[in-house]
Amino acid sequence: MHLPYFSILDWLAVGFFVILFIALSLLSAQAKKSSIIISGIFASFLVSTFGGVLSIVILEKYTKHAYLSKVKERRILFNETMFIGGFIVNNGRFPLNYCKLEVKLINNDRNKYSKGSFFKSGGFEIFGGKDKKQAKPQTIDKIKYFTFKPPLKPNFSEPFSITLKYPGYFKHTQIIKKLYCH
Repeated sequence: MHLPYFSILDWLAVGFFVILFIALSLLSAQAKKSSIIISGIFASFLVSTFGGVLSIVILEKYTKHAYLSKVKERRILFNETMFIGGFIVNNGRFPLNYCKLEVKLINNDRNKYSKGSFFKSGGFEIFGGKDKKQAKPQTIDKIKYFTFKPPLKPNFSEPFSITLKYPGYFKHTQIIKKLYCH
């Protein structure tokens, strides 16, 4: 599990919700019944925890930005793999602790549907059927984490590379790359 790198904005949000919890707890402590005090403190804990977590998630999404630069894709026929390399560039205002790169290969072969692809005859199969073949996967997914030690500073870049299987029957392949940074 990767923990996010907290910026000053994240720490300010955490501090605000801690102060809010203390203030709401002090207000609920002024009640006369103990059941009302306990339920007030519990409610203030829930409100401050939910608000704190939500604010951290929103700040992480909108303050940490990066993109892929100089991406090169090479298909290696010798061992049926695909090599993707390039640079991760931090174009946000805050340092990045880690990035998650999701790569998806989709086979867009237009000739993959042959005669009998949609309708299989129900005739006698005395000598065994040819339809017992297993279906070949048409998509390949891979997720890789890149951790930066020390954190990647704004306007700096770091090289990356990823290797994934590339079957020989893939033709006209679509490559989808998504980058999430924190």
